[in-house]
Amino acid sequence: MRGENLVRPEKVDAVMRAVEELGYVPNSAARGLVERRVGAIAVVFPEREGRVFADPFFGAAVSGVSSALDGSDLQMLLVMTGSDDSGERMRRFVRGNHCDGIILASQHKKSALDAALAELTVPSVSIGKPPETRDMPHVDLDQFDGCRLAAQHLLAAGHRRVGMIGGPRDMSAAGERETSFEEELERAGVPLAARAHGDYSYASGADAFDEILSAGVDLDAVFAVNDLMAFAAIQRARAHGLSVPGDLAVMGFDDIDVSRAEAAGLTTVSNPVHAMSAQATRMLLTLIDGGEVEKRVIEKPHLVRRTTA
Repeated sequence: MRGENLVRPEKVDAVMRAVEELGYVPNSAARGLVERRVGAIAVVFPEREGRVFADPFFGAAVSGVSSALDGSDLQMLLVMTGSDDSGERMRRFVRGNHCDGIILASQHKKSALDAALAELTVPSVSIGKPPETRDMPHVDLDQFDGCRLAAQHLLAAGHRRVGMIGGPRDMSAAGERETSFEEELERAGVPLAARAHGDYSYASGADAFDEILSAGVDLDAVFAVNDLMAFAAIQRARAHGLSVPGDLAVMGFDDIDVSRAEAAGLTTVSNPVHAMSAQATRMLLTLIDGGEVEKRVIEKPHLVRRTTA
């Protein structure tokens, strides 16, 4: 039944006929005891539930993991710890031997989760850069290249009064996006005209855009480091009587599903979260089976031209 070829074909046929007639299903718990496997992997988001279920990034990540598990006997556990969690909940989870491997996403710098991850004895893979305290294989996006593409697109369109809505200051990916976008503008002799920060959520993007407008800076373009905050900027711009892209060009980053809708038309930069999550899962399965994987896989983004910029 395990697919091994050490049994005579006629016995295999007899057993498989019996399996079909009886509707037999192997006991995964018993098999796990023999193989010392739990039969599950954990996908860990150090975020609160509200953000996980509101941000399409996480849905794409879960979908990618699930697709890569097709054909395997492993189930997926979703673990949300909260970015300000003490780490104790995760530490109990790690010590309890509840999974055969862990996929980590959405890392925060110097998180209390780091101490719990340091105790890991099961294989682990990160989507995005891993915590500084944990050396693990990871699949990441070239954030610098993506934001250079965004800046170059706005510059090529003639925009010179450019503002930016940055992301959470404790997340390395957000910092890389912010830094590379500003540096590309400066290389062209165009200083960043205005800046505000959000936490990747739609509401924070709206607040950040209002903050920029209240400063009285006359902008002709805004770049938000994720699509949700870009959509919020578009809505607030129109609420202030500005047309997009006539009065103000708006760009995002991630190319989430809703950005691809014709009515949305958001110009953005691709972030293949589904593919990256599937790749990270395949790497984890290889590690669980005792194989070796690359320590660092980097995906290249591309510019997605639509109507908002």
